Amino acid sequence: MNFQIDFMSWRKAALGISLLLVVVSVTSIVLKQLNWGLDFTGGSLVELHYPQEVQVGEVRESLTNAGFKGAQVVLFGSTQDVLIKLPGSVSDTLGAEIIQVLRQETSDEILLRRVEYVGPQIGSELRDDGGLAMLLALGLMMLYIAFRFQSRFAGAAVLALIHDVIIVLGIFSLFELDFDLTVLAALLAVIGYSLNDTIVVSDRIRENLRSQRRSEIEEVINLSLNQMLSRTIITSLTTLLVLISLYLFGGELIKNFAFALILGVIVGTYSSIYIASNALVMMGLTSEHLVVHEKEKEDFNDLP
Repeated sequence: MNFQIDFMSWRKAALGISLLLVVVSVTSIVLKQLNWGLDFTGGSLVELHYPQEVQVGEVRESLTNAGFKGAQVVLFGSTQDVLIKLPGSVSDTLGAEIIQVLRQETSDEILLRRVEYVGPQIGSELRDDGGLAMLLALGLMMLYIAFRFQSRFAGAAVLALIHDVIIVLGIFSLFELDFDLTVLAALLAVIGYSLNDTIVVSDRIRENLRSQRRSEIEEVINLSLNQMLSRTIITSLTTLLVLISLYLFGGELIKNFAFALILGVIVGTYSSIYIASNALVMMGLTSEHLVVHEKEKEDFNDLP
């Protein structure tokens, strides 16, 4: 006899944990908001190259003392390359001014690689368009699942997706991580990943409900989750291995992108098991809700 994990015995505890995480995330998003990157707020981006290893803290302190408030300084690809982000700063001589400030602290020959500026109007348009894209994705996915499965499955899937997005956003807000276009792209990818996992589990639940109509919904869900467990673990672990490699070795530009996806894969896998399945139980799904679909299928097959 195969070992079976009783997932549904933990569903109330899982629901409590999820509610706590969502409340903390929403509170942080409302009170602290997101740490919008230059893609959304507008500002200047300056890339410098040092002949030897540079201390980021010293560069940040020098810029702050010189009046460059809110300067974000990170290593860019190597310990000799520095990326400086300055919110709201725009000047034709900005690069030269920064180099002049930094050369007062060191005798190294600092090279200016590039200076870029993103206007606040473009940033606000990107923020609005990104939010609309996320809402549109959620809406279209809900329609697809309702058509492909049943309305309760659609509601459960969308609840799981909203749960995943809120928690990822909450972590970025809580720890004041830079939220830019790459993170927004990661959120959209998280929606797709989580939905795929939820659809696979939902399809197995539906088939088991049809074949075991006398079983309780919790038993059917437990059976379905155990049947899909190996597939879920293998998919999640292989995806996480790639994302962790990107996070560790991919450089600063995609670090937050990889981190958002890592969070999304972990939370998405959890929500496919507990949030979507929990929602189906709370919505009172039974095998009777699928009988109509079977009848429609038989009528369709009888058509000439």
